[in-house]
Amino acid sequence: MLQIWGRTNSSNVKKVLWCAEEIGLPYNRIDAGGQFGGVDTPDYLAMNPNGLIPTIKDGDLILWESHTIVRYLAAKHEATTLYPTELGSRAQAEKWMDWVSAALMEPFRDLFWNVVRLAPEQRNADVAKKGFDGTSRLLGIANAQLANTRFLAGNELTVADIPLGCIAYAWFNMPIDRPELPHLHAWYDQLAARPSFQKAVMVPLT
Repeated sequence: MLQIWGRTNSSNVKKVLWCAEEIGLPYNRIDAGGQFGGVDTPDYLAMNPNGLIPTIKDGDLILWESHTIVRYLAAKHEATTLYPTELGSRAQAEKWMDWVSAALMEPFRDLFWNVVRLAPEQRNADVAKKGFDGTSRLLGIANAQLANTRFLAGNELTVADIPLGCIAYAWFNMPIDRPELPHLHAWYDQLAARPSFQKAVMVPLT
């Protein structure tokens, strides 16, 4: 059975869990990281020398990096709607995954940590404001795309939607005033109606 190491309140772990739920894969999740620790042990570092989550073990294969894991699981299990086989369509989906990593994660992390994760006395209002402004601007790009397509890479859910969907859950549930992004909100409402998203992603923000 597929083994997944990671805590359920990690956005990166949520991506893998949501993908597995979407495909219908049985898996065993092992608490690791954050309050559970375990990622600095010799056994864990032998699997993932970064000491981060998630890590998976699928048979003899060990993988880390959440987006790589999502693509691997979708390809292995021939989830061709989730991970298109036509190269142009696949590239359109992967483009949005890379965009989340390369552009969106840094400002979102600054915002999330200074609104949710840090204790009030540790928060930095200037960093939070910078993160909010950057996240808002970038989500505007996704909002413009979603004015033309039901999902990020077309009219079907693909791997493109998984990384941003995990961020969108936090975005729409943090105690902040958000700009009007109606197409992004309509897309998020579709995700929130999916049982796989509800199970894997919609857990309390911590």
